[in-house]
Amino acid sequence: MKTLLKIQASLFGDAGQSSQLAAHYAADWLKKNPGGRVVTRDLATQPVPPLTAQRFQALGTKPGERTAAQQAVVNLSDTLIEELMVADEIVFAVPMYNFNIPSGLQSWFDHVARAGVTFRYTENGPEGLIGNKRVHVFVTRGGQYGEAHPQTAYLRQILDFIGLADANIVLAEGLAMGDAAREKSLAAARHAIAELLEPLAA
Repeated sequence: MKTLLKIQASLFGDAGQSSQLAAHYAADWLKKNPGGRVVTRDLATQPVPPLTAQRFQALGTKPGERTAAQQAVVNLSDTLIEELMVADEIVFAVPMYNFNIPSGLQSWFDHVARAGVTFRYTENGPEGLIGNKRVHVFVTRGGQYGEAHPQTAYLRQILDFIGLADANIVLAEGLAMGDAAREKSLAAARHAIAELLEPLAA
């Protein structure tokens, strides 16, 4: 049974534009994968706590030396990582807030990027350990910024860092620039999403 992991970061939950694009993809994915399942990690309703010095230290503490509080931090991190490991395909729904990714998604990355678990350093530099999977990132923005924006670059860099290289990024921009611009951009994004699903029908 194939598994699609859907990670959404909109403050508005399922009502967010990025979440709706991801839901559109997931619905069509299920049609092409009978018996498959979609696991949703909603970072608005299931927030991951911000990384603090205490949480950072917990993630680096050896198993036999952890306190109960530290083990709870590790357990959450392990759960998030396990969701990634077992997924056959991953979709990120990412709105732009103040020119960056949502703080909830940043906290998620902070608990997923763990040395020796999802990445390691080698003599040739860092190596991601999650393994090659189909990854799609649906980014929604109020203005027009393009693929070269630092937000996009960061998403590619952090995903590659943990082993999720070659992510397909779909932009839906200009969503705050009037009804016509919003509908045109969302229609283009839905078309791009449909094209991502075409290989699944082969």
